[in-house]
Parts: sequence; C-alpha cells; structure tokens
Amino acid sequence: MKYPVLIVILISLFILPSCEKFLNPDQQLAITEDRLYDDWYEYRSVEMGMYALQQKLVEQMIVLGELRGDLLKITDNADADLRDVYNFKITRDNRYASPTNFFKLISASNNFIKILKREHPEVLDPENPVNNYDRLFGEAMCMRAWAYFYAVRIYQRVPYIPESLTTLDEIVNFVNSPGSYVDSVYIEYSKDGYYNDTTYNKPITLEKNYYNTSEIIDIFADQLENQIKAVGVNHHIENNDITWEVTIWNNYALHALLGQMYLTRGDLIKARDHFDAIMKNDEASQTESENFKNDENSALRYQLDETFKGDQYTNNWRNIFTTIDNNEHIYTIWFNKANFQKNNLQDLFDPRPPHQYMLQPSGPAIFKWETVWRGQQIGAKNQKDPAKTKMNDYGFPSDYVRGYGTSYLYLKGNGALSGMDYMNMIDLRMHGDERGVEAIMDGVDTVVWKYSIDKGTFDEDANLIVYRAAGIHLYQAEALNYLAMLSGEGDIVSHPEKAANIINDGSYFNTQSNRYQLGVKGRVDLYRTSDDGIKASALNEYYIHDPYTNKIIGYRDLTGNLAAKQVIIEDVIMDERARELAFEGERFYDLMRVAKRRNDPSYLAKAVSAKFPESQRLSIYNYLLNDYNWYIHYFD
Repeated sequence: MKYPVLIVILISLFILPSCEKFLNPDQQLAITEDRLYDDWYEYRSVEMGMYALQQKLVEQMIVLGELRGDLLKITDNADADLRDVYNFKITRDNRYASPTNFFKLISASNNFIKILKREHPEVLDPENPVNNYDRLFGEAMCMRAWAYFYAVRIYQRVPYIPESLTTLDEIVNFVNSPGSYVDSVYIEYSKDGYYNDTTYNKPITLEKNYYNTSEIIDIFADQLENQIKAVGVNHHIENNDITWEVTIWNNYALHALLGQMYLTRGDLIKARDHFDAIMKNDEASQTESENFKNDENSALRYQLDETFKGDQYTNNWRNIFTTIDNNEHIYTIWFNKANFQKNNLQDLFDPRPPHQYMLQPSGPAIFKWETVWRGQQIGAKNQKDPAKTKMNDYGFPSDYVRGYGTSYLYLKGNGALSGMDYMNMIDLRMHGDERGVEAIMDGVDTVVWKYSIDKGTFDEDANLIVYRAAGIHLYQAEALNYLAMLSGEGDIVSHPEKAANIINDGSYFNTQSNRYQLGVKGRVDLYRTSDDGIKASALNEYYIHDPYTNKIIGYRDLTGNLAAKQVIIEDVIMDERARELAFEGERFYDLMRVAKRRNDPSYLAKAVSAKFPESQRLSIYNYLLNDYNWYIHYFD
C-alpha cells in the first residue's frame, strides 16, 4: 500500500493559515483551491493525507495509553518526558501532553467535511444512492469522532472545534483566545445544498465550549449513527490489495468505535449491538485458513478460529503483528519504510543500537503471562474444608503463545534467553526451586518485542492496530457480563455465562450457529479443560490458586452472589485483555473504564501502583485514588 506523493502537496491545505498559502510556493505549482477538487484522485490524495496525520499520533497513543497503565515501565535510559509520564507529573511542556496532533487531525477532517458538503452535497441526502464521496465523507466523520474521543480520554475535557475552523492556526487562536472568537470565513449551508444556498465570509462569533467524555460521546455517536451513509472507499478494486480495506476507516471500524464509545458510557445494549455487527457478520474472509474452514468455502471474518491459533508446536498468533490480515484486523494504522513512513516504537522498546530502549514490560505484565495455567484438573471437593481440596493435575503454566518470544523477551548477555532456558525456568519455579530460577535469570533484562517481530534494526515501521477481532470479542464479553435483560417471564436476568463462553471456548457462538469458535483462551491453547477457564455456572464454588504452584490455597462460596461472580469474570476479562492486547495503546483506558463502572478508583490505583518500587508504591496509590489525577489537565 502506498500513499500518493501528492499528499505532500495537499497536506498543507490543512495546516497553513490561509487559502493563498495552502501550497508550498517552492514547488512552483500553479494549482489553486478552486481547481484542486476537479479530479477524483485529488480527493483520494487528501484522504491519504488524513491518515498520514493520524500516523503522527501513534507514539503519543502508546506512551499515554500504556506507560500510565500497569504493564509498562521506564528503563534507566528514559528521557525526562517519559519519566514524568510514568510518575504522573506531566506538565504542558511535556511533548506527550500536547494536543497539537489531535488539532491537526480535527482541522483536516473539518476541512475535508466542509469541502465534501460544498462540492458534493449529495453526501447529506440519505435518499441519494451511495457513491465514493459518501464513503470519503464517512471516513472523515469517523476520523474526527475518533480524534475527539481519544483526546477526551486523555484530557478529561476538550474544546469543541467548530467545523468552520479548518486550519491549525485558526484552531490554536480559537482555543487560546481569552473570550469569544470571531471567524470571518464561516460558510453557512442551507438544507438544500444543491443550489446557490450558501453564504461565504459571513463573520460569526464562536464561543468556546469544553465537553467531557459523556458529552463527546453524545455528540459524535449521534453524528456517526445519523449523518453518514457508508464508510470506506474500496481502493483494492484498483490496486488488488485487499488490506487497503482495513487500513482506512470502514463500516466494521465504525461499529468498533461506536461500540467502544457506548461501552465507555455504560450503554451496554448499544455496545453489544455494535460489537455483534462485527462478530456475527456473514461476510466470508478474503483469505482462507489452511487448517480450518467455518463453512464449505472459507473462514468467517472476525471469528476466533484456527487462522491465528497458537500452541506448543506452532504460533500463528504472532502473525497478527507481522502482516495485515482482514480476518483479524479491523482498522490498522499502516507504516512502510519504503514510503518513508516510520514511527518511534522500536526506538522506545528495542535494545539494539542505535535504539534508545527507554520502555520495558513491568513486573505485573510478566506475572500475568507467566502465571496463567492450562490442562489443570481440580479433584473431588473436600467437603469439610473446601480450601484443602487437592488438584488431580496441576497443569502447566505460562502463556507461551502471546507471552515470551512474542509480546516480550528476556535478554541475557548478547542475545535473547533461549526457549529451552525459559521453559526450564518456568518448570523450576513451578516446583519451588528459587535458586534454580535465579541461576537462569541472573543478569536478565526484559524487552517489549511485539513491535520488533521479524523487524530489522532500522525498519521502524511496525503497524499499530487500533481495532482487531480479539479486542472486540473481549469488549463484548465485558458488556455481556453486566448486561441485564427482561426474560420472557418479565424477570431481570443477567447472563455472565455468555461472557465466560466468549473467553473460554467461543461457545457463545457455537450454540447459536455453525460458527465454530476457539474462544480468546482457546485460540492460544489456554483452554484444555473446563477448569482452565471460568464458567459463570460453576462460580458457586470458586477456588483460589497459588499463582506459581497452582495449589489450591483458598475457597469462596458464591452461591446466589451474582455481583461477586460478575466482578470475578470482569477480572478475568481484564487479565485476558492484558495478555492479548498489551502495549497496543488501550490499557490505561481499560483500567479507567472498569474503575468508573465499579465506582472504585482503588481498582486503578492498586493496579498501576503495583509496578512501582516499594518505596513509591503507597504514594502513587494514594495519588491515583483521586480520579482527577488520571487526566492531563491541559485546558484548565
């Protein structure tokens, strides 16, 4: 996939202060704005320019979304800005605090939306047949909504930028103005935009309004639900590259964004419906699984089947990050060094010179991968003292599909710790041989490897997946866990077992259709027996295990205690999100969402503070008990 060279010319349309300057005069081109949109390919180039602007946000997304969470920490090489993010001491001067790249993306979206409304007013007519301009309009609307939604989760409240402000300078002046702001190039559209019903250069006074997360969701969910007809131009018809579909905003990505918004707001029914639109789609994949087919012809799209299955013999799960695949990827920010499109993720994570290796996995992150068990079997219940129940089979620990060698590595000497040494270490720890573990792990350091898989030292072009199938399945499990519905008898009934089934083996689908599923755990070989997963129906008898030996060390009788069961399932879902989606930019917002749902800031405070040295842990915990401190207050 290649961004046209023309974006270098067109992108300045969105960031320079006036129409007269929107082209770089050094390029000696005589194109004016009134001629710019005569050709379809010029629209397409501007579309690509918007995605180039989103690429500029990737480092900020990862740092703010992960370093403030529980799975990532700084190394001794970290610079001052990263240290301040890590320690929740972010000032306006911190490069990761700046909203500038969000403003650029919003200004570009505003400008493109304005031009499409002016030049192709049929995008506003729901009765007009869908064409490519409608699809471009949908992309721009999604991009703008996403930018606001992502920004408000960082800043707690963000200024609403009127659509008439289409350059970065205008937006900055508007935000920084002490009172109202007069826009002298406002364009007013009538209801019937097919005729000369517009008023140009009508001065208007714009008042600054700041909106919180709930208000941003209200505004932009309504726009996405009611103002667009289609999303995503089908570029692969021309270039025969099907991955184009998931590297631009598309209808599935629209559902993912809306579902994420509604889940954040707590509207579980709407969230479920949008996630179902992805999970229950009837579209066959463009590619076929070699080992398994859901029907006679091909795997079904966005199902957790064998396409990316991993076990002790193979690890197809890691291929999610070495390629773009329409079975798993819903929306991905694409990079390619051959087109001079790189990011700084390897520089942040990779220890190979000249990279700076400033961030690494935290202790709690490693703990989650290395203390999950498979193949375990609980013996007959000790009726007198259930906590003394014995295991028939302890099983074996470690998420060796998503964990070591994929999401993270151990470095020892001049290379990575071998797989054999890693498995020996896990086995020794399982049997309580701490001296043996120390002998293997002496001098070992940890590395985030997810963005360096199969990458050369100087590639620096790993993709960032914004939405993918497993993430949506986990979101859906989160929604279903708490969703209460009226039964046929008029009773309020919750179905947390549906959430558990999505996590365990995918039987949420298997009982409804021919969509054979493996589940989130099952796809990575973590569901071999019913005791490997967590069944809501079996939660009446909840056993607590030692994380390193898997011996039973506690027991809770949860009979009739639905609320406690839901909390336990939610904890499992969050642990699976950590293992599945670590370092992909959403962890801090996951913790925020659950803490707010529980009305318990200590949930986030406890999780994040656990990664700090013991000398800092209590102060960080106390600081994060105040949810005001979860945000960067740039606009206060």
